[in-house]
Amino acid sequence: MTTERGTADREIVISRVVDGPRALVFKAFTEVRHLSRWWGPDGFTTTTRSFEFREGGAWEFTMHGPDGTDYPNWITWREIAPPERISLVHGAFEGDPESFEQVLLFTEQGPKTELEMRTLFPTRELRDRAVQRFGAIEGGRQTLGRLAEYVGGMTEKEGEN
Repeated sequence: MTTERGTADREIVISRVVDGPRALVFKAFTEVRHLSRWWGPDGFTTTTRSFEFREGGAWEFTMHGPDGTDYPNWITWREIAPPERISLVHGAFEGDPESFEQVLLFTEQGPKTELEMRTLFPTRELRDRAVQRFGAIEGGRQTLGRLAEYVGGMTEKEGEN
């Protein structure tokens, strides 16, 4: 996704440097056995209903909030370019008119990886609601923090299994 003139008011960009090689960080983000262990903001857990990591495939899951609230989620993978880029659409369900587009960029920085999450909402109002009502910016930072902590506990051998 390229940020075009006029989209800045609909976009959220969050990045984090993860202490781990790009291939390992990419694997932690693309295999359900890893995703299920770190996905979501602090205190959240994830239950996967179905997962097919391929272009056109989908991940259907429920995020369970620390207060017991369940949040249905659906992601379809638009583009997968290992280990550099993933493009996806994320909503509450397939065909959700409020779904948003997201591009994940994995940039090698020696033994570390910078992960940039670029999220583009259909409207400024939907972006603002995600920020104000759902804490999207802080939640995104916490999610990447959980990824960084998870990758820190992985070894190269574990990441290759």
